Amino acid sequence: MMVEKTAKDQVSVSRQIDASPEEIFDVLAHPARHSEIDGSGTVKDSRDGQQLRLSPGAKFSMDMRLGLPYRIKNTVVEFEEGRRIAWRHFGRHIWRYELEPVDGGTIVRETWDISREATLSRPIVRRLMGAQTRINMARTLERIESAVAGTDLRSI
Repeated sequence: MMVEKTAKDQVSVSRQIDASPEEIFDVLAHPARHSEIDGSGTVKDSRDGQQLRLSPGAKFSMDMRLGLPYRIKNTVVEFEEGRRIAWRHFGRHIWRYELEPVDGGTIVRETWDISREATLSRPIVRRLMGAQTRINMARTLERIESAVAGTDLRSI
């Protein structure tokens, strides 16, 4: 089941996943796994090696591709082990994952938050990324579910 919420400067998508919050958090806390779970196809590789595990204030870089290749640097801005992790880049967009244990698994909520984006650029960012972002986030949650289940993600 997927629940979608859209606010003016936030988009959230949720999915119940049959895994513990700790298992899911472990995937999210390793940037080396982000290309594996990314539903947009833009995240290509972690620049920080395979061993980095995120922690409060950690900085990490990713190789990306949206038409042209580029690199993005992120900083962890929210961190509660097993429950919440969020990072932002220079544009101040925040990607947040919240994990809520429930009977039968975990509700995973992914939120794209541009409320801290510069006021003048927010309408442009909304227009460029808004609708497709929701679709990509739903794919990401599906891929997270497959990753914790040990499913081959190349078929998704």
